[in-house]
Amino acid sequence: MKKTFFYLFSVVAMTACNNTSETENLTESDQPITTLRKSCPSEDIRAELLKSDAAARERYANIESAVNAFQGKVLADGSVDIPVVVNVLYKTSAENISDAKIAEQIAILNADFAGTNADASKIPTEFSGIKAGDTKVRFHLVKTVRKATTKTKWGTNDAMKKASSGGIDATTPSSYFNLWVVGNMGGILGYATFPESAGLWNDGVVIAAPYFGKTGATAPYNLGRTATHEVGHYLNLRHIWGDAACGNDLVADTPTQPSANYGKPTYPLYKTCSGTSRSVMFMNYMDYVDDAAMFMFSAGQKTRTQAVLTSTGARSGLRVY
Repeated sequence: MKKTFFYLFSVVAMTACNNTSETENLTESDQPITTLRKSCPSEDIRAELLKSDAAARERYANIESAVNAFQGKVLADGSVDIPVVVNVLYKTSAENISDAKIAEQIAILNADFAGTNADASKIPTEFSGIKAGDTKVRFHLVKTVRKATTKTKWGTNDAMKKASSGGIDATTPSSYFNLWVVGNMGGILGYATFPESAGLWNDGVVIAAPYFGKTGATAPYNLGRTATHEVGHYLNLRHIWGDAACGNDLVADTPTQPSANYGKPTYPLYKTCSGTSRSVMFMNYMDYVDDAAMFMFSAGQKTRTQAVLTSTGARSGLRVY
């Protein structure tokens, strides 16, 4: 089990290990999308923010202090229904995802966060006692904004979130969950901002169109779980391996694991950390396995998501609608 407390110096230490950056590729030639392994740069982007922005580091520390003080009680109103704005940037008709596909993705989020997903029955007995079940988080679509573009490839520099750079400005990000759907992002399926970015102009989640929803999506990431994973980040969940060898995801009930898992592993999948060998929770939404192999949050992850959605939480603005 992992300790869930930490100090501000650990934040600075975490940011120091990131040495990568990416800018938007504006090349007009179409390139085929090839994804060998799932890639989610959300933690790297966060590390860059925390390394360069002292105010963000302070918000981060305050959020984690509030999470540690949260007693895990069900929210007073029973649940939080998050209003969603979907911003679609498209060059081709395939990238201009349909209203039906948007509704499909919202339904997948609702099922996964409520624990009513059909494959929840696959949760191993070892983990059934610590599954999140219903996180009490709901999602409903408020509006869809569409915009044609000539760009064939997007990066992670948030250009899709600015009208001035050919994107779509966020709709009141302090009160709405903004989700951008773009075309080709190379091998990147999506990325998200964490709660310390709550209300900022770039706050929200980005998903590449081939991995959005289920119908017609690209295997093996074709069950809408890219959005589930990225919304997990948006609600303060880290990668389950803590982005380090036997790292800390700040959740006590997720087994420590040495690295990300890929593909479609078979349970039990034994890994060793600190001399202890046990099966890891590869089926957790915050790992890197194929969509068909992930189907649960843990109770500790539920607590973290609820903590940022309380009336005093970093994402309390989402509760007003």
